[in-house]
Amino acid sequence: MADTLRRLTNTSSFSVLQDKLESWHKDYHVISCDQNLNRCCELIELTAKIQGQLFAILNLTAAEGGHYAGVDTLKMRLLPWLGTCFSMARPSVTDDTSLQLIQDSVEKDRKIRELSASHDNDMLKMDTQLCSTRLQLDSIRAELAVAQNELDETKSKSATTLLATEDEILQLKADLRSAHEQVEIYKRKLDALDDYERQIRLLRDEVSYLSTEKAMLQERLVRSRSPSPLPRLSRSSSPVRSESPTRAQLTNSSRHARLISRFSDLYAVERLEAQAMLRRYIADLDMVQKIIFIAVVESFKTAKLAYRQFKLRVRKTLSTSHFGPESLEDAAVDYIVRNLDLYDVQASVNDVINAMNVNPRISFPPEVDFVLISALIRDTCRAAFAMQTLDPPLDLAFASDGELYNDNRYRRSYDSEFSAPLVMHHVWPALVEGDAVVVKGEAVTRRGALWNRSRSRSASPVRSRSLSPSRSLPVLENPRGDFLGTNQCVRSLRGLAPGIGPMGAEEQTGVTADLLLSSSEVRHQVAKSFAKDITVNTSFLSL
Repeated sequence: MADTLRRLTNTSSFSVLQDKLESWHKDYHVISCDQNLNRCCELIELTAKIQGQLFAILNLTAAEGGHYAGVDTLKMRLLPWLGTCFSMARPSVTDDTSLQLIQDSVEKDRKIRELSASHDNDMLKMDTQLCSTRLQLDSIRAELAVAQNELDETKSKSATTLLATEDEILQLKADLRSAHEQVEIYKRKLDALDDYERQIRLLRDEVSYLSTEKAMLQERLVRSRSPSPLPRLSRSSSPVRSESPTRAQLTNSSRHARLISRFSDLYAVERLEAQAMLRRYIADLDMVQKIIFIAVVESFKTAKLAYRQFKLRVRKTLSTSHFGPESLEDAAVDYIVRNLDLYDVQASVNDVINAMNVNPRISFPPEVDFVLISALIRDTCRAAFAMQTLDPPLDLAFASDGELYNDNRYRRSYDSEFSAPLVMHHVWPALVEGDAVVVKGEAVTRRGALWNRSRSRSASPVRSRSLSPSRSLPVLENPRGDFLGTNQCVRSLRGLAPGIGPMGAEEQTGVTADLLLSSSEVRHQVAKSFAKDITVNTSFLSL
């Protein structure tokens, strides 16, 4: 008994029971109902264990006391307590109330069974619907898989078709490009054919005109051989001016105004078209302007040379049959004015393009040609050829890169430096009649133009020796026609450009060197040009 009591004391069962009671009291309102019941059952189990141990100690203690020891205590305390604990309480309801409760319970059981049956029916219906929905879902999934397969096949076919379409588009573009090129070639051939037909028509008209003149001359010859010959002018006598003006003299003023207007139209229309076409291949605007300017200058040179050759042929043709009151020179000019269409402008265009191809001042991409601006060259050659028939003829003013800017002859371009005294390059030449400026040109003025040209000459010595008509500075002459010396050139330069400030020693040396170089080159140019004119005139006379 003592050992059992000691073990009960060592386990501190009542302390554990007290702690659990306190813990349950603190958490009673926090935890749920199930948890409260679990804790209560746990405490009952723990109390039952303690009571079992206490009953075991009670049994051992009573056994140690013998048969009669402790009987009174058990009778007075244990048995009454057990009787009160296990006694049942009397019910507090009547028989009627009990019957009513039984009926309510039966009614509730019936309702519960009905609800359960309806719930089972609903569950069956939901299961049936769920099965049908699953079947529909499976069918939809199968249709979706089929649609996905069809979409993949369509995508693959579309990709193949797209590749084939792109190849066809590229092929069609190539065919279209080749067709455009062939159309351009056919257009050029058609233009050339039109020119040939026009030339043939003009030649036929000229042949008919010459045949008529031949018949008239033969009739005059027959009359001159008749008994009363008509008076003839002596071939050796000097030409006499006609008292009645020719057609060329009558239309000189109208042709003068028309050609000036045509020159302005070339600047305003054809020049801009050629510039826009060249800008597709050349990014440098200055180089494009140089190309157009040189094309116009070369067109005038070629047209003047063609006019002189054409005039010599006309004079040679008319010299054997000319008996009119007007001079042979006036007759030749009048014939040219009447037959301007006989001018072979295509040959002049080819000569201009050949001259531009060897010009060292301009450059051009190798994949294109100067034929791009042949329209501008052709119109300029025609206008320049017609200008030579005027009295006095119209011509271009001499222009040179690096010359002093002349406000009476040029106007500055929009991108010029308006304080710069020297011309960097020309955009359009000036049209002059003798010494009078008829139409102003356009030039680009910038500072450092003289030094840029001198540096470019030192960088390319072979090109600096070329006999190009444009140099850094113009040659300065005195009234007697002699070339000025170095100091006179510098003084003349400052006199022509009073706006130029004082220059340093190095700058004066550079200006002087350029002036001397320009003077020597122009002497060489004059000599060579004179020899060339003599050669050309000799060839004309031989024709």
